[in-house]
Amino acid sequence: MVDFFFDPVCPFAWLTSRWVLGVAEQRPVTVNWRFISLYLVNARDDHGGDNPYAGLHLAGRSLLRVAAALRETPGTPEEGNDLVGRYYTALGERLWYRQPEPGEQPLAAVGDPSLVPAVLADLGADPKLAIAVDDTALDAVIAAETDLALARAGTDVGTPICTFNPPDGPSMFGPVISSLPDADGAVELWDAVRTLAAHDGFAELKRSGGDLPDLPALGGLRPGGGQ
Repeated sequence: MVDFFFDPVCPFAWLTSRWVLGVAEQRPVTVNWRFISLYLVNARDDHGGDNPYAGLHLAGRSLLRVAAALRETPGTPEEGNDLVGRYYTALGERLWYRQPEPGEQPLAAVGDPSLVPAVLADLGADPKLAIAVDDTALDAVIAAETDLALARAGTDVGTPICTFNPPDGPSMFGPVISSLPDADGAVELWDAVRTLAAHDGFAELKRSGGDLPDLPALGGLRPGGGQ
């Protein structure tokens, strides 16, 4: 079992979530979908200036409100968790695999909450749940889960955060990947990450200069993308 903390506007979290689901097709892994708000994470940090992604992160919080409302709708926690997972998938497919229009700024439409009604229709969910994008009462749930993620993995991290064998198993930020491995590579990466996470003294393994996620919505941000 793994707790997967995500913000729907993070492309790295999206790719890592697809990797985890690929592993779950080959291993007995159950995914608990949990929330972490990059808006709240960055609001607590002193960046010494404006956050250029503040608007995107604010939209992410609105999208997480819908996820929180969906999780409370079904009769059992398992049904709620499944619905959140399907919401994240339906939303991500609309966000990340859309080609930007000519002249459109990259990421301009990634966090657009106006996508929510179409996503709810994809799920066959109550269309009235679309009003959750503005429901500030749901922010307490998002804040509590963000606090939990940071308590487990540390405060100087982002998304995604994974907890293996929750609630007491090891947690870590990442892995941060820019493309999806094939089926065999997904399991190899899973085993490697689990091995590292199991060592209490392990803190970080990192290299700079990595590629942006290989997603159509980010095409304009990659080298040769015209931006």
